Amino acid sequence: MLNKKSILDADSLSLEDIKLILSNADSFLEISRRDVKKVPTLRGKTVINLFFEPSTRTKTSFEIAAKRLSADIINFSPSTSSLKKGESIIDTLKTIFSMKVDLIVIRHSDSGTVKMVDRFVDIPVINAGDGKYQHPTQALLDLYTIKKRFGKFEGLKVAIVGDFLDSRVARSDMNLFEKMGMDVTIVSPTMFLPEDFSAMKVKHCIGDVIEDADIVYMLRMQFERQDRKFYPSVMEYNRFLTLNMDRLGKMKPGSIVMHPGPVNRGIEITDEVMDTSGELAEKIVIEEQVTFGVAVRMAILYLILG
Repeated sequence: MLNKKSILDADSLSLEDIKLILSNADSFLEISRRDVKKVPTLRGKTVINLFFEPSTRTKTSFEIAAKRLSADIINFSPSTSSLKKGESIIDTLKTIFSMKVDLIVIRHSDSGTVKMVDRFVDIPVINAGDGKYQHPTQALLDLYTIKKRFGKFEGLKVAIVGDFLDSRVARSDMNLFEKMGMDVTIVSPTMFLPEDFSAMKVKHCIGDVIEDADIVYMLRMQFERQDRKFYPSVMEYNRFLTLNMDRLGKMKPGSIVMHPGPVNRGIEITDEVMDTSGELAEKIVIEEQVTFGVAVRMAILYLILG
């Protein structure tokens, strides 16, 4: 089992925890490939998806993971809850907790909310996206995707490209990638970087890394978290940061392209790259990330509740 009952950030995951999750994910990936994709492992357990932000991949992934382990899962919708009547999030949590659920998966637009919830309840809490802070299970599924493609981590060169400042995924990924021995470069203009980025290896154009990187990780432009316009135009963004067919063609053999989704087509990645076929298409592992995400989240739920 894991050393910690809750998964709130990537920083607190030990190497042993990470390796345990990734090794268990192999077994659950095999289950996901069966005709009958279900095991009784968590029968009688109840998981609640407490999502205060829109989500397709993460929310559905946790729901499928819980159901494949035979857990009962409740999807909480703030728009149809008593929050709309003025109830506080604390009182909402008290109501949910009194129903004797076993684990909370929470996403919230405000950084720090997930840690507050974890302090308030005495059941496990999983951070499914916490403002601009972190998204640890995304980072774990990203690690697993890299493991399945390369079979190792040590020495791999990763370029994380785009809006680092607003990306919780980038923070979690950078933490785990470096923890596993990968060489990480951030590719971003200064306005998309934290005030103090002196400890980070930084480039400002994707062209500077495209031929050397083993993994090109394209970040989603976080329009919903920006309170002002950070970039002059889409054309300017395309010039320095967008992955287009020319840049895809320059990537070295065996290298891969990742993205946490959803992709803003024409901004982070062009339509031509997203729809490409043949040998170059094998570099795009975005759908594999989604598939592996279910297996990784099954492993996490099992290791916390099993």
